[in-house]
This record gives sequence, C-alpha cells and structure tokens, in this order.
Amino acid sequence: MKILVLNGGSSSLKAQLREVTGDEKAGPAPKPLWDARADWGRSAGTAEVRITAREQPPVERKIPIHSPSDVIAPVLETLWSGPERVIRHPEEIDAVGHRVVHGGESFRQTVRITAEVQAEIRRLAEFAPQHNPFEAEAIRAAQRALGARVPQIAVFDTAFHAALPHFASAYPGPYAWLELGIRRYGFHGISHQYASRRAAEILNRPLTEMNIVTCHLGNGCSLAAVKGGLSVDTTMGFTPLDGLMMGTRCGAIDPGIIVYLLRRCGYSADQVDDLLNRQSGLQGMSGVSGDMRAVVEAMAAGHPRARLAFDMFIHSLCRNIGAMAASLDRLDALVFTAGIGENSAIVRRRACQRLTHFGVRLDEDKNNESQADVDIAASDSPVRALVVRAEEEWEIARECRRVVAGENA
Repeated sequence: MKILVLNGGSSSLKAQLREVTGDEKAGPAPKPLWDARADWGRSAGTAEVRITAREQPPVERKIPIHSPSDVIAPVLETLWSGPERVIRHPEEIDAVGHRVVHGGESFRQTVRITAEVQAEIRRLAEFAPQHNPFEAEAIRAAQRALGARVPQIAVFDTAFHAALPHFASAYPGPYAWLELGIRRYGFHGISHQYASRRAAEILNRPLTEMNIVTCHLGNGCSLAAVKGGLSVDTTMGFTPLDGLMMGTRCGAIDPGIIVYLLRRCGYSADQVDDLLNRQSGLQGMSGVSGDMRAVVEAMAAGHPRARLAFDMFIHSLCRNIGAMAASLDRLDALVFTAGIGENSAIVRRRACQRLTHFGVRLDEDKNNESQADVDIAASDSPVRALVVRAEEEWEIARECRRVVAGENA
C-alpha cells in the first residue's frame, strides 16, 4: 500500500508517502518515497517548504499563506504534479494517515475517519489548541484533494497510553474530575510505541518480556514506562504541558504558582497559558533559546543562565526517569529518541552518569558517535542504553495498513 502520512504541528507540517507491504522484517524504517516539510513560524505570510522525492537532492520553495491550513493543498499537489512528483494520479494513494495529538476518552486506538470522528477531533481541540485544529483542517484538505474513495485514518498520540492503570491516570483532585474527563492522557505515544518496539528488535529480545523507559526528547519532551510493550506510566498528563522541562514549556510545577499569578500578579488565563507554554523551559531559563544546541553552545562559552537551564533539564530528566523506573518491576533498557535524544551526546552522557545506581553504564565512544539505532551501553552494563531514530510517520503508516487490511479482510 502507498500511504500518505500527514503529521501537523503548531508551526510545521511533515508529510511523507510511505510504501508498506505488511511483510517488513525487523529493522530500521525504510526511506519514504516522498518527503515534505513545511515551516511557517519564521516569517509571517510565508511557509518554507523542503521536498525530497525518490532520494533526489531536496528542493526548497516558499509558499504564500494567510493561515497554516493554506500550505496543505500545494504541498500535496507536488506528489502528482511538478518536478518532484512520484505518482501519476492521486488515486494511486491507498490511504491517508493523520497524526492527531489528543484523542481524549473517545479514541483509545487508531480509527477510520468519519464525519462523527472529525467532529470529535474538533471538540477535543480545547485540550490541544495548538494541534487538533490544524489536524482537523488537514483531514478536510486531504479529503478535498483525494476524494471520498481514499480512506482517511486517525492515529492518536494518546492511544498508546490509553491502557494506563487508573491509579496512574487519575489526578488526586475531586473524584468529579474523572467524570469531566480530567485525567492523565499522555502524549508522544506514536513515538514511544515505535521506540520501544525498535529497541527490542535491536537487542534481539521479545518486547513482551522487556521493561523499558523511552525518552522522547525534542522541543516537547516526555517519558514512558513500557512494560511488555504496553505503556504503564508517562510524564505528560491532561495536556502536553506536564512532566519534563522542555524547549519552551515549563513541565510540572507547583499549581499554586498559577493561583498566585492569577490572584496576586493580575495575569489573565491567556497570559498564563502563553507564559507556561511559550516563555518557559530552556527558553525562559536561559534567555538564549529553546533549542538545546544553542543552550549547550552558550553554556560552553560561559553563559551562566544557559548552564542553569541545562542543569535543570538534566535534573528534570533524571528525576522523571527514576519515577518511570519505579513503575516497572525492573529496568532492562533506557531509550533516547527525537531531536535531543538522538543528537545530543552530552545530554545522554550527563543523564546516564546520574543513573549508574540503576545499572546504566555508557560506552563513551559509541555515545559520542551519535549514530541512530544503536546500543550505546558498555558491554558490562546491566541496563542497556539505546539511541533510536524517531520514526513517527513510519509507525503511522504501519497503523494505517493494519486498519485498512483489517477492514478488507
């Protein structure tokens, strides 16, 4: 099957055309037939698009837009028209897979998109206002471009965590919160699902017999405790704001701070939302950037706030790894994935240096090489440490094939 994957964020769209047979053996994800990324956060009224087709050199272009949704149709059209085309007609696409951040209580697994599903995704936008609205628009745009014949599939970031035990998903507020749907949902589930499965492949061990802590470390960061292939605990909660310190998000803080800001400092709810989501984390503490690379560079140059931000990030990471390990019977493997997890050797080294009491010991040479899909633990380390390339789009494509093949069967 040729499956088009659309992965929309708050300021970018990643799109890939993947070919899935269902007979793939264990191993790294194959390269996409076509890959596009659009970013619109850098300059107003313009989206910067980078397209790679059939492993040819990337082509870059700019598309004028009035709103983020304007970028979807022109990006999709490059699939079958223009110099980057890789198919002759839209009908060659067998299915479209959409990453949807928040599935709430309604969606505990991947589903075929209907009018009712679309309506519920839009309703859940109040819980993920930076993501679900754009994802709902991407669904409509794909339907307009490809027609009703091509099945649209929703793959939810929250679904992997849907089976969390009640004692791990409930918040210790009034019981009425549960009736309102206020609970821990967890996010980055697609990434945690792929990373844990790929780690078991690399180690040549059955996933069903492994206890793993997966660390998705990018601009957004979260951990998951994965037992036998199932998520039993995670750091993000009701929204993607909870848990680890992140690029621009604060992560877990004393909720009394919010009350104080509202009551004593005159902040509005919108101002608090902006403060916690976009002015905190590495950006807020360093004053340099929300990008770990810039923070590390400034720290090396002697910038004191950059060092504070970095040390806080490592402290938050290690404290939460300990919490995830406490939700498992034992720890077999620690997995680093996503932008920081895959590319920052210093983050991996500093974190693992503080986790030796768990049995984590690195091979420094392997860690410094920063190659993806490798075991970077020392040969005598009781707990394995791995770097796994994030492959959310491949995992979405696999989910789509599973759903469509099941319907056909």
